[in-house]
Amino acid sequence: MSESQSKDDVLLQALLCGASIDAAANKAQMSRSSAYRRLSNPKFAKRLQEAKSEVVRRTAAVLSAGSLEASKALLELTGPKNPPATRLGAARSVIELAAQLREQNEMEERMASLEQRLDADQKRKAG
Repeated sequence: MSESQSKDDVLLQALLCGASIDAAANKAQMSRSSAYRRLSNPKFAKRLQEAKSEVVRRTAAVLSAGSLEASKALLELTGPKNPPATRLGAARSVIELAAQLREQNEMEERMASLEQRLDADQKRKAG
């Protein structure tokens, strides 16, 4: 642990990296009970949850950035030069992923529409 990092920071980082509570406490040079006490603190718990959410957002952004190339690679596997089993697996994946993406997109559009209607209703009631 460096001088510039607090024990909370080290505990948080270790937990974000997937360490068990015991291992994270050890890395932060604190007892197991201290780690559990920190986790029960609402401010620390909120900070941990926000950090986890940020990791998920960043991961999603990286995966989204690579999804076009991955889609191209998957479509290439459906080509006639590949063995039939490979082509079949790739074709199934393309169809399944396309259906999931379409369903997710439709759900997002419906949610946005509902949120707009809810906002409009709240403004009408308040106004």
